[in-house]
Amino acid sequence: MGSLLLGSAKSIPIILIFILSSTLQNFTVSSFEFEVGGTKGWIVPSANDTKIYNDWASRNRFKIGDSVRFKYEKDSVMVVSGSEYNKCDSTHPLFFSNDGNTVYQFDRSGFFYFISGVSGHCKRGQKVIIRVMAPEEDDESSHSSGAHAISTLGLSALLLLQFVLSFIWFHLL
Repeated sequence: MGSLLLGSAKSIPIILIFILSSTLQNFTVSSFEFEVGGTKGWIVPSANDTKIYNDWASRNRFKIGDSVRFKYEKDSVMVVSGSEYNKCDSTHPLFFSNDGNTVYQFDRSGFFYFISGVSGHCKRGQKVIIRVMAPEEDDESSHSSGAHAISTLGLSALLLLQFVLSFIWFHLL
């Protein structure tokens, strides 16, 4: 009966490999790169738009592994502590770059405080706080997005497939 469903017993390993490889494609880990400031880049905001970067950050969801790209000319970007951020103090940065095209990848959850290192720019609003979600928060917020539901469905389907194939394999041998 098993050979009627799947063909010869020799074709089972080939079918098994094909099904598993196509199913496992759903389990890729992805990260995303956000461009700070969009097409304008990392610039000193206008006097009436000093919260532009924090407004932008609040509209996005950042995960561990994601990165932010800062594009700028004749400027810099720094990661500082929360108190240094509030004072626009750039004397002891945790990270510094002035290459004009800085990519910073998030390696943990929590708050990251970015400021410009050019004198006066931070006080004029060239700064941003980015909150990176913890993995548990990411799972909770993704439930409504559908992406997590597809991932969970893929895992359930994979487990069911594994059970069915092992059952068939056992009965054919």
